Amino acid sequence: MRFNWPKTWLVSATAVPVIALAILVPLPVRAATPELSFSPTLLRFGYVVVGRTQTLLVVATNRGQSKVTISSVTTNHTEVKASHATLPRVLAAGESLAVTVTFTPTAKGRMGGALTLVSNATDRILTVPFEGTGVAREGVTVSPRSVVFGDVVIGASSKLPVVLTNTNPSRVTLSSLQTQGEGFSVSGATFPLTLAAGQKLKLDITFKPQAVGPTGGGSFVAGPQLEIPFTGFGVSKPHLGIIPATLNFGSVAVGTKETRTLELSAGGGSVTISSISSSNLQFSVLDVPLPLTVSAGKEVSLNVAFTPKDSGEPSATLSFVSNAADSPARSALTGTGTLPFVSLSWIASTSAEVAGYNIYRKTSSTGSYARINSKLNDDTSFTDATVIHGTTYYYATTAVNSKGKESGYSNRVEVVVP
Repeated sequence: MRFNWPKTWLVSATAVPVIALAILVPLPVRAATPELSFSPTLLRFGYVVVGRTQTLLVVATNRGQSKVTISSVTTNHTEVKASHATLPRVLAAGESLAVTVTFTPTAKGRMGGALTLVSNATDRILTVPFEGTGVAREGVTVSPRSVVFGDVVIGASSKLPVVLTNTNPSRVTLSSLQTQGEGFSVSGATFPLTLAAGQKLKLDITFKPQAVGPTGGGSFVAGPQLEIPFTGFGVSKPHLGIIPATLNFGSVAVGTKETRTLELSAGGGSVTISSISSSNLQFSVLDVPLPLTVSAGKEVSLNVAFTPKDSGEPSATLSFVSNAADSPARSALTGTGTLPFVSLSWIASTSAEVAGYNIYRKTSSTGSYARINSKLNDDTSFTDATVIHGTTYYYATTAVNSKGKESGYSNRVEVVVP
């Protein structure tokens, strides 16, 4: 817009004031990290049969540096209930509050709402939306209905299976699978996929906790609108490592002893072993003073013996009872018991008329030989599997021609069976 000075004003060039304009540009404000957070951030109950209850777990965690007091946790739908510890509840930094949320539809149809948490945190009101649908019947069922991992040590993982079954008379398409919850993952199939009538699908659910405390989550299968709830608890207890997980002794003669070594290690803290037991007396642990402490980050060697009583392939399980989260830890033991034998071989006779050989044995240097082959041996080797531990044997062979004439004894061989 053009500005005209009034004609009655007398303006001197030296009298014109200089006005400085300062334009203030506000600096960008960085949003503070919320003290409280929910996991998962959306509760999907999926299709739930009328009158049946679907249960999900949501966890509120104090991620701030100071204490937070939670005063109320409520829902805004009559068919959705929240169950939790007595309120008000004070959460220290890093501490969590687990809230069990149930949906029990009383009629068919879709519902929606929100779970609301009120506290004295900077983000005073925290909400988690939820949705679900009451139906007359399920098209796809899941077994078990929820996956409960229990305690899992931080840094470790646990895997559990679920089986989905198409109970429809026609095929069903599972268009996608969406997983929520820290530390949960699903494997075993690639989506989308189609299940024929009555067809089953096995999935493996893995929980690898990211923090100490409860964790809730689940997988939502789009198509049949099926929710598979997960719950787990991360713990900081130490765990006992055993290497190798399976100790194989190989072939060991019956009545003898073979020793192998297990390496024990402790993670997440020291582990104190109070007892060690074997499920098979043919396998035993040697010279272990109990209680045995394995320091964190250290290894302890353990001698294990296999003393087979009979021929065969026995196995055993070593169980270690300790203060570790995975107590009792177990190690598999395998071995093969073999009967003793003596393997003999000799240089063939130079005579072209030799048809075979006889093998003779005695247990005294001054005793008489007895033939131990049931028929003429046409080879220059023989295995004697009828020997006994701790016995000394003397062997000799003879050559026999086609007419049955037998030579004298060869040089004598002395064998001590341990």
